[in-house]
Amino acid sequence: MAKKQKNTRPKARLPRGFVDRSADDIRATDKMIAAIRQVFELYGFDPLETPAFEYTDALGKYLPDADRPNAGVFSLTDDDDQWMSLRYDLTAPLARHVAQNINDIQLPHRTYRAGYVFRNEKPGPGRFRQFMQFDADTIGAPNVSADAEMCMMMADTMEQLGIERGDYIVRVNNRKVLEGVLEAAGLAGDDHAGTRLSVLRSIDKLDKFGIDGVRQLLGAGRKDESGDVTEGAGLDKGQIDQVIAYVETGDVDGNEGVAELATIEQLVRAAGYGADRIKIDPSVVRGLEYYTGPVYECELLFDVTNEKGETVQFGSVAGGGRYDGLVKRFTGQQVPATGFSIGVSRLMTALKNLGRLDASHVKPPVLVCVMDRDIQSVTRYQAMVQELRAAGIRSELFQGNPKDFGKQLKYADRRGCAVAVIEGADEHAAGEIQIKDLIEGAKMAAQIESREEWTEARAAQVSVPRDHLVTTVRDVLSRHEG
Repeated sequence: MAKKQKNTRPKARLPRGFVDRSADDIRATDKMIAAIRQVFELYGFDPLETPAFEYTDALGKYLPDADRPNAGVFSLTDDDDQWMSLRYDLTAPLARHVAQNINDIQLPHRTYRAGYVFRNEKPGPGRFRQFMQFDADTIGAPNVSADAEMCMMMADTMEQLGIERGDYIVRVNNRKVLEGVLEAAGLAGDDHAGTRLSVLRSIDKLDKFGIDGVRQLLGAGRKDESGDVTEGAGLDKGQIDQVIAYVETGDVDGNEGVAELATIEQLVRAAGYGADRIKIDPSVVRGLEYYTGPVYECELLFDVTNEKGETVQFGSVAGGGRYDGLVKRFTGQQVPATGFSIGVSRLMTALKNLGRLDASHVKPPVLVCVMDRDIQSVTRYQAMVQELRAAGIRSELFQGNPKDFGKQLKYADRRGCAVAVIEGADEHAAGEIQIKDLIEGAKMAAQIESREEWTEARAAQVSVPRDHLVTTVRDVLSRHEG
């Protein structure tokens, strides 16, 4: 007896941390990106695109001492045994691009980029392994006036997207100030470089975990609700108290970072940006290792309900800072740079919460029905579709099985179509077509109680000369505008 063959069909499933995107999400994202691009272009920035893959050593982050460099990034080997990784942000590839083309690029180099980035990290609610960023950077500008401009552009972008003043704030700090605090806590020198980075990442979690959570991260570590433990920075109580005192008060002796913050504040105030839009805030850290000076982030201040049912402020949707050493990794020359990144998916969620993002401006198509299936008839139907498209009217020819006409109207209903165009043999012989107002027809059908009313309901369907196709369809669509 033959053995039953095992089912070898793959299971249809998404990888963890990845999502499919609907038509509405894609259109809403496109609309949002167009608004952001408009601001960036107004400021004189130009587009640039870099590939999703970079050589792993060029990324310069998340590289463990192991045979496979896959901590934090997705990696593979090329056919020449060189490691490549999917980019984890858009800044490291920009640094590579500038270094590779340093003799041809006009400095300062002002550029913006949008694209997906990938993180090989534990996924969770609102935390994905693939997400879109939209960055703007100025390469070759050593003065903090370039950082001030980034903060102003970030504020203008929020307002371009319909986020009103009072619903957002751009907060600014300086890593040089933070480095001074860490030196005072006895963490100066190369031997403490890893600890300093852990401390900065701990402070960066202030808005998420609060002061108590940061204290735990500065010390032995923190256990989350799932039982996972995040290793702490290992500071002693005195060091923790010093760091927490700075985070809570911002008090620090004067240094270069303090002077730079004062200059940024002077510049943005002179340009008309008040403290309700851009403010100095000592709790801003930005966790990435390559920041060397001013750091800034944009927070949305309106309340939302989180996955635990708690009312919280929405939080950060964009951030960045100065990274004067990143290009130097390749060239050995100091190339100053500053820029910020917008988390597109997170910002889109925020705009939906505010009711500022709507993809419904895309009209469903007009459906040209298929009544007769011979090639001559289908050719006529296709000509109608082309005529409507030439007039700028979104339309499609029914491409499913046309045997059951009722299914064509059900299809139109599911698509949200406002109009169906019908031409059978009788209409063709008379030189006419039927234009069915599907929206009005649905309203009338909901109120029908008798056959006589059903006959009257055909007022939602009119017979017109064939050459009145475009004008009649346009009239029906205009009735339903808005």
